[in-house]
Amino acid sequence: MGKKNLTNTSFKAKTIVVNQQSLATDSADAAEHFKAQLALATSARLDVQRKDALSYLTNRISSKPPCNPLGTPAVLMRVIPHITDSSKPVRGQLLKLLRAMPPSELRPHVGTILMYVRGGMTHLSEEIRSDTLGVVEWLLEAAGPEAVSCPGGWMKTLNSFSSMLGWNPVVGSAASSKGWTSSTKTALVAKRGPQAQARQIQVLARFLEVGFRPEPCAPYDPRAYWDNIYRLPGTSNAFAHLNLFGTPRDENEDMYPDRQSRLAVFQERWAEAITRGMEDAKKDGGAAGRAAATLEKVLLEQS
Repeated sequence: MGKKNLTNTSFKAKTIVVNQQSLATDSADAAEHFKAQLALATSARLDVQRKDALSYLTNRISSKPPCNPLGTPAVLMRVIPHITDSSKPVRGQLLKLLRAMPPSELRPHVGTILMYVRGGMTHLSEEIRSDTLGVVEWLLEAAGPEAVSCPGGWMKTLNSFSSMLGWNPVVGSAASSKGWTSSTKTALVAKRGPQAQARQIQVLARFLEVGFRPEPCAPYDPRAYWDNIYRLPGTSNAFAHLNLFGTPRDENEDMYPDRQSRLAVFQERWAEAITRGMEDAKKDGGAAGRAAATLEKVLLEQS
Protein backbone atom coordinates (compact mmCIF):
# COMPACT_ATOMS: atom_id res chain seq x y z
CA MET A 1 0.00 0.00 0.00
CA GLY A 2 1.28 3.45 -0.88
CA LYS A 3 4.20 2.18 -2.97
CA LYS A 4 4.84 3.53 -6.45
CA ASN A 5 4.20 1.29 -9.44
CA LEU A 6 7.56 0.64 -11.07
CA THR A 7 6.10 -1.00 -14.19
CA ASN A 8 7.00 0.89 -17.35
CA THR A 9 3.75 1.60 -19.24
CA SER A 10 5.10 4.17 -21.66
CA PHE A 11 5.49 1.70 -24.55
CA LYS A 12 2.92 1.31 -27.34
CA ALA A 13 2.34 -2.16 -28.79
CA LYS A 14 1.30 -2.51 -32.42
CA THR A 15 -0.20 -5.97 -31.90
CA ILE A 16 -1.53 -8.04 -29.05
CA VAL A 17 -0.68 -11.73 -29.15
CA VAL A 18 -2.98 -14.14 -27.31
CA ASN A 19 -1.58 -17.65 -27.31
CA GLN A 20 -3.89 -20.50 -28.40
CA GLN A 21 -6.82 -18.14 -29.15
CA SER A 22 -8.16 -16.63 -32.34
CA LEU A 23 -10.97 -14.30 -33.37
CA ALA A 24 -11.48 -16.16 -36.64
CA THR A 25 -13.77 -19.18 -36.94
CA ASP A 26 -13.36 -21.79 -39.61
CA SER A 27 -16.27 -23.38 -41.46
CA ALA A 28 -16.26 -26.50 -39.29
CA ASP A 29 -16.60 -24.50 -36.09
CA ALA A 30 -19.35 -22.35 -37.64
CA ALA A 31 -21.29 -25.44 -38.71
CA GLU A 32 -21.02 -27.00 -35.26
CA HIS A 33 -22.12 -23.76 -33.63
CA PHE A 34 -25.10 -23.59 -36.01
CA LYS A 35 -26.11 -27.14 -35.05
CA ALA A 36 -25.72 -26.33 -31.36
CA GLN A 37 -27.94 -23.26 -31.67
CA LEU A 38 -30.55 -25.27 -33.59
CA ALA A 39 -30.58 -27.89 -30.84
CA LEU A 40 -30.88 -25.14 -28.24
CA ALA A 41 -33.80 -23.59 -30.12
CA THR A 42 -35.72 -26.85 -30.03
CA SER A 43 -34.85 -28.19 -26.58
CA ALA A 44 -34.09 -25.24 -24.27
CA ARG A 45 -36.47 -24.86 -21.36
CA LEU A 46 -36.04 -21.11 -20.94
CA ASP A 47 -37.98 -18.85 -23.29
CA VAL A 48 -35.04 -16.46 -23.57
CA GLN A 49 -32.71 -19.24 -24.71
CA ARG A 50 -35.11 -20.43 -27.39
CA LYS A 51 -35.66 -16.90 -28.65
CA ASP A 52 -31.93 -16.08 -28.74
CA ALA A 53 -31.19 -19.33 -30.57
CA LEU A 54 -33.87 -18.59 -33.18
CA SER A 55 -32.47 -15.08 -33.52
CA TYR A 56 -29.00 -16.51 -34.21
CA LEU A 57 -30.41 -18.83 -36.88
CA THR A 58 -32.25 -15.92 -38.46
CA ASN A 59 -29.11 -13.81 -38.65
CA ARG A 60 -27.07 -16.64 -40.17
CA ILE A 61 -29.68 -17.53 -42.79
CA SER A 62 -30.33 -13.91 -43.75
CA SER A 63 -26.62 -13.02 -43.97
CA LYS A 64 -24.86 -12.39 -47.28
CA PRO A 65 -24.01 -15.04 -48.37
CA PRO A 66 -26.47 -17.18 -46.39
CA CYS A 67 -24.97 -19.64 -43.93
CA ASN A 68 -27.09 -22.74 -43.44
CA PRO A 69 -24.93 -25.88 -43.31
CA LEU A 70 -27.93 -28.15 -42.64
CA GLY A 71 -30.21 -26.96 -45.42
CA THR A 72 -33.62 -25.30 -45.25
CA PRO A 73 -35.74 -28.49 -44.92
CA ALA A 74 -33.76 -29.76 -41.91
CA VAL A 75 -34.02 -26.43 -40.09
CA LEU A 76 -37.69 -26.01 -40.99
CA MET A 77 -38.72 -29.40 -39.60
CA ARG A 78 -36.99 -28.62 -36.29
CA VAL A 79 -38.37 -25.13 -35.70
CA ILE A 80 -41.88 -25.26 -37.19
CA PRO A 81 -43.42 -26.81 -34.01
CA HIS A 82 -42.71 -23.46 -32.30
CA ILE A 83 -45.89 -22.16 -33.95
CA THR A 84 -47.64 -23.27 -30.76
CA ASP A 85 -44.83 -22.25 -28.38
CA SER A 86 -46.08 -20.85 -25.09
CA SER A 87 -43.87 -17.74 -25.37
CA LYS A 88 -45.01 -14.88 -27.58
CA PRO A 89 -41.43 -13.57 -28.23
CA VAL A 90 -40.43 -17.06 -29.41
CA ARG A 91 -43.37 -17.19 -31.81
CA GLY A 92 -42.51 -13.73 -33.11
CA GLN A 93 -38.88 -14.70 -33.70
CA LEU A 94 -40.00 -17.88 -35.46
CA LEU A 95 -41.97 -15.81 -37.97
CA LYS A 96 -38.85 -13.71 -38.66
CA LEU A 97 -36.87 -16.91 -39.24
CA LEU A 98 -39.50 -18.26 -41.64
CA ARG A 99 -39.44 -15.02 -43.62
CA ALA A 100 -35.65 -15.31 -43.95
CA MET A 101 -35.85 -18.77 -45.53
CA PRO A 102 -35.83 -19.08 -49.36
CA PRO A 103 -39.44 -19.58 -50.54
CA SER A 104 -38.37 -21.94 -53.33
CA GLU A 105 -36.93 -24.37 -50.78
CA LEU A 106 -40.06 -24.22 -48.60
CA ARG A 107 -42.65 -25.02 -51.26
CA PRO A 108 -42.10 -28.80 -51.32
CA HIS A 109 -42.87 -28.88 -47.58
CA VAL A 110 -46.05 -26.80 -47.56
CA GLY A 111 -48.15 -29.78 -46.47
CA THR A 112 -46.09 -30.26 -43.31
CA ILE A 113 -46.16 -26.54 -42.54
CA LEU A 114 -49.94 -26.47 -42.88
CA MET A 115 -50.28 -29.36 -40.45
CA TYR A 116 -48.70 -27.25 -37.71
CA VAL A 117 -50.50 -24.11 -38.88
CA ARG A 118 -53.89 -25.77 -38.50
CA GLY A 119 -52.88 -26.88 -35.02
CA GLY A 120 -52.11 -23.27 -34.14
CA MET A 121 -55.35 -21.98 -35.68
CA THR A 122 -57.43 -24.27 -33.46
CA HIS A 123 -55.32 -23.88 -30.31
CA LEU A 124 -57.09 -23.07 -27.05
CA SER A 125 -54.90 -19.99 -26.50
CA GLU A 126 -56.24 -16.89 -28.22
CA GLU A 127 -52.73 -15.40 -28.47
CA ILE A 128 -51.41 -18.49 -30.26
CA ARG A 129 -54.35 -18.46 -32.67
CA SER A 130 -53.75 -14.78 -33.41
CA ASP A 131 -50.00 -15.23 -33.99
CA THR A 132 -50.65 -18.23 -36.24
CA LEU A 133 -52.55 -15.94 -38.60
CA GLY A 134 -49.24 -14.18 -39.23
CA VAL A 135 -47.75 -17.51 -40.30
CA VAL A 136 -50.74 -18.05 -42.63
CA GLU A 137 -50.15 -14.65 -44.24
CA TRP A 138 -46.46 -15.43 -44.71
CA LEU A 139 -47.24 -18.83 -46.22
CA LEU A 140 -49.70 -17.32 -48.70
CA GLU A 141 -47.01 -14.86 -49.78
CA ALA A 142 -44.22 -17.44 -50.03
CA ALA A 143 -46.15 -20.41 -51.47
CA GLY A 144 -49.78 -19.44 -51.99
CA PRO A 145 -50.61 -21.74 -54.94
CA GLU A 146 -48.96 -24.71 -53.23
CA ALA A 147 -50.79 -24.01 -49.96
CA VAL A 148 -54.26 -24.17 -51.53
CA SER A 149 -53.54 -27.11 -53.85
CA CYS A 150 -51.63 -29.58 -51.64
CA PRO A 151 -53.47 -32.55 -50.05
CA GLY A 152 -55.72 -31.17 -47.33
CA GLY A 153 -54.57 -27.62 -47.99
CA TRP A 154 -57.96 -26.36 -49.14
CA MET A 155 -60.65 -28.19 -47.16
CA LYS A 156 -58.76 -28.74 -43.90
CA THR A 157 -57.65 -25.11 -43.74
CA LEU A 158 -61.22 -23.96 -44.35
CA ASN A 159 -62.27 -26.25 -41.50
CA SER A 160 -59.75 -24.50 -39.26
CA PHE A 161 -61.08 -21.08 -40.25
CA SER A 162 -64.55 -22.42 -39.45
CA SER A 163 -63.44 -23.36 -35.95
CA MET A 164 -61.82 -19.96 -35.39
CA LEU A 165 -64.79 -17.94 -36.61
CA GLY A 166 -67.59 -20.22 -35.44
CA TRP A 167 -69.02 -20.44 -38.96
CA ASN A 168 -69.86 -24.12 -38.89
CA PRO A 169 -71.69 -25.32 -42.02
CA VAL A 170 -72.82 -28.57 -40.36
CA VAL A 171 -74.51 -26.81 -37.46
CA GLY A 172 -76.01 -24.18 -39.71
CA SER A 173 -77.47 -26.63 -42.22
CA ALA A 174 -78.83 -28.93 -39.50
CA ALA A 175 -80.51 -26.06 -37.70
CA SER A 176 -82.12 -24.67 -40.84
CA SER A 177 -83.36 -28.10 -41.97
CA LYS A 178 -85.08 -28.75 -38.62
CA GLY A 179 -86.58 -25.30 -38.35
CA TRP A 180 -84.57 -24.30 -35.29
CA THR A 181 -82.29 -21.32 -34.80
CA SER A 182 -78.99 -22.24 -33.22
CA SER A 183 -75.75 -20.45 -32.50
CA THR A 184 -72.79 -21.72 -34.52
CA LYS A 185 -70.20 -20.30 -32.15
CA THR A 186 -67.70 -22.67 -30.58
CA ALA A 187 -65.48 -22.48 -27.52
CA LEU A 188 -62.73 -20.90 -29.62
CA VAL A 189 -64.82 -17.74 -30.19
CA ALA A 190 -66.40 -17.44 -26.76
CA LYS A 191 -63.91 -14.82 -25.49
CA ARG A 192 -62.85 -13.36 -28.81
CA GLY A 193 -62.72 -9.60 -29.25
CA PRO A 194 -63.84 -7.64 -32.33
CA GLN A 195 -60.26 -6.95 -33.42
CA ALA A 196 -59.42 -10.66 -33.34
CA GLN A 197 -62.52 -11.46 -35.37
CA ALA A 198 -61.62 -8.78 -37.92
CA ARG A 199 -58.11 -10.19 -38.32
CA GLN A 200 -59.46 -13.70 -38.82
CA ILE A 201 -61.90 -12.54 -41.49
CA GLN A 202 -59.14 -10.60 -43.27
CA VAL A 203 -56.86 -13.64 -43.44
CA LEU A 204 -59.76 -15.82 -44.59
CA ALA A 205 -60.44 -13.33 -47.38
CA ARG A 206 -56.78 -13.47 -48.37
CA PHE A 207 -56.84 -17.28 -48.34
CA LEU A 208 -59.93 -17.40 -50.55
CA GLU A 209 -58.48 -14.79 -52.89
CA VAL A 210 -55.40 -16.97 -53.45
CA GLY A 211 -57.53 -20.08 -53.89
CA PHE A 212 -59.85 -18.44 -56.42
CA ARG A 213 -57.08 -16.74 -58.37
CA PRO A 214 -57.12 -17.83 -62.03
CA GLU A 215 -54.12 -19.78 -63.21
CA PRO A 216 -51.83 -17.79 -65.53
CA CYS A 217 -52.38 -18.59 -69.18
CA ALA A 218 -49.37 -20.18 -70.84
CA PRO A 219 -48.31 -18.69 -74.20
CA TYR A 220 -49.37 -20.63 -77.26
CA ASP A 221 -46.98 -23.41 -78.18
CA PRO A 222 -47.82 -25.67 -81.14
CA ARG A 223 -45.75 -28.47 -79.58
CA ALA A 224 -47.48 -28.32 -76.21
CA TYR A 225 -49.87 -31.16 -77.05
CA TRP A 226 -47.08 -33.59 -77.94
CA ASP A 227 -44.88 -32.39 -75.10
CA ASN A 228 -47.70 -33.10 -72.66
CA ILE A 229 -47.90 -36.68 -73.94
CA TYR A 230 -44.25 -37.66 -74.40
CA ARG A 231 -41.98 -35.32 -72.42
CA LEU A 232 -41.08 -35.84 -68.78
CA PRO A 233 -43.14 -33.76 -66.30
CA GLY A 234 -41.57 -30.53 -65.14
CA THR A 235 -42.68 -31.02 -61.53
CA SER A 236 -42.10 -33.78 -59.02
CA ASN A 237 -44.94 -36.25 -58.42
CA ALA A 238 -46.93 -34.85 -61.32
CA PHE A 239 -49.72 -37.43 -60.88
CA ALA A 240 -50.15 -36.98 -57.13
CA HIS A 241 -53.71 -35.77 -57.64
CA LEU A 242 -54.62 -39.26 -58.92
CA ASN A 243 -53.43 -40.86 -55.65
CA LEU A 244 -52.49 -44.04 -57.49
CA PHE A 245 -50.38 -45.63 -54.76
CA GLY A 246 -51.39 -43.72 -51.65
CA THR A 247 -53.95 -44.48 -49.00
CA PRO A 248 -57.55 -43.60 -49.89
CA ARG A 249 -58.32 -39.97 -49.08
CA ASP A 250 -61.61 -38.44 -48.12
CA GLU A 251 -62.89 -35.08 -49.31
CA ASN A 252 -60.93 -33.17 -46.67
CA GLU A 253 -57.64 -34.90 -47.52
CA ASP A 254 -58.03 -34.60 -51.26
CA MET A 255 -56.08 -32.29 -53.57
CA TYR A 256 -57.80 -29.46 -55.41
CA PRO A 257 -55.11 -28.49 -57.91
CA ASP A 258 -57.04 -25.90 -59.95
CA ARG A 259 -59.39 -23.00 -59.41
CA GLN A 260 -62.47 -24.76 -60.77
CA SER A 261 -62.24 -27.71 -58.38
CA ARG A 262 -61.66 -25.44 -55.37
CA LEU A 263 -64.55 -23.19 -56.35
CA ALA A 264 -66.89 -26.15 -56.86
CA VAL A 265 -66.28 -27.72 -53.45
CA PHE A 266 -66.44 -24.29 -51.80
CA GLN A 267 -69.86 -23.60 -53.29
CA GLU A 268 -71.07 -27.00 -52.15
CA ARG A 269 -69.69 -27.01 -48.61
CA TRP A 270 -68.84 -23.50 -47.47
CA ALA A 271 -70.59 -20.76 -49.43
CA GLU A 272 -73.77 -20.74 -47.34
CA ALA A 273 -72.07 -20.82 -43.93
CA ILE A 274 -69.46 -18.18 -44.81
CA THR A 275 -72.07 -15.91 -46.36
CA ARG A 276 -74.23 -16.20 -43.23
CA GLY A 277 -71.32 -15.43 -40.94
CA MET A 278 -70.21 -12.57 -43.17
CA GLU A 279 -73.66 -10.96 -43.00
CA ASP A 280 -73.69 -11.25 -39.20
CA ALA A 281 -70.26 -9.58 -39.03
CA LYS A 282 -71.45 -6.75 -41.27
CA LYS A 283 -74.38 -6.15 -38.93
CA ASP A 284 -72.00 -5.92 -35.97
CA GLY A 285 -70.12 -3.12 -37.74
CA GLY A 286 -66.75 -1.79 -36.63
CA ALA A 287 -63.52 -3.50 -37.62
CA ALA A 288 -65.28 -6.83 -38.12
CA GLY A 289 -67.82 -5.21 -40.44
CA ARG A 290 -65.10 -3.64 -42.57
CA ALA A 291 -63.26 -6.95 -42.80
CA ALA A 292 -66.53 -8.65 -43.78
CA ALA A 293 -66.94 -6.11 -46.58
CA THR A 294 -63.51 -7.13 -47.90
CA LEU A 295 -64.55 -10.78 -47.75
CA GLU A 296 -67.78 -9.99 -49.57
CA LYS A 297 -65.81 -8.34 -52.36
CA VAL A 298 -63.70 -11.49 -52.80
CA LEU A 299 -66.82 -13.66 -52.97
CA LEU A 300 -68.60 -11.37 -55.42
CA GLU A 301 -65.65 -11.51 -57.80
CA GLN A 302 -66.16 -15.28 -58.09
CA SER A 303 -69.90 -15.15 -58.78
